[in-house]
Amino acid sequence: MELSTLLFEKGGPQHTAATLRIALERAKALGIKQVVVASSHGSTAKEAQALFAPEGIRLCAVSISHGWSSLGWCMKPEEREELEALGITVVTGLHALSDGVGTAFAEKYGGRPTEEIVRDVLYRFSQGMKVAVECLLMAADAGWVDMESEVIAIAGTDFGADTAIVCKPAYPRTFLELEIREILAKPRTR
Repeated sequence: MELSTLLFEKGGPQHTAATLRIALERAKALGIKQVVVASSHGSTAKEAQALFAPEGIRLCAVSISHGWSSLGWCMKPEEREELEALGITVVTGLHALSDGVGTAFAEKYGGRPTEEIVRDVLYRFSQGMKVAVECLLMAADAGWVDMESEVIAIAGTDFGADTAIVCKPAYPRTFLELEIREILAKPRTR
């Protein structure tokens, strides 16, 4: 099997359309019917839904937990309602790879929780790789993902999308069963 990976010189939202297109092409080729996308305020999710819904592919938008509301990163209720009206499931939860109780103890006493080590390894690929894996774990933990089927996870650098992966899904507690089977798109540099 030969597969091409779409590489962007630098990450950023300008690659959203191309990333979504390659994800859609691969979903159709593999018969994947579930896609998870990171979406802070809904714009990436709406763009994805316009492509995936006509093909019968379910979409889950994963938003950042409310612990980050002081930075303006959290989805507003009206943004969530708009996505849900379009048929998009929205999951908001604790970051699977950081920001949990272990982080609080590490900040106070030192050391590093295992989740943050995994997070930092995924950052070696790109910010989008870390976020895509994390959103997949969060959507799985919320019960949205069909765990018997492959899933495409999409995320990006800050906003938009520049990373897409095909995965065998896992829950955070079964993380070692996660398989990143294909890297469809990613930035070359961080």
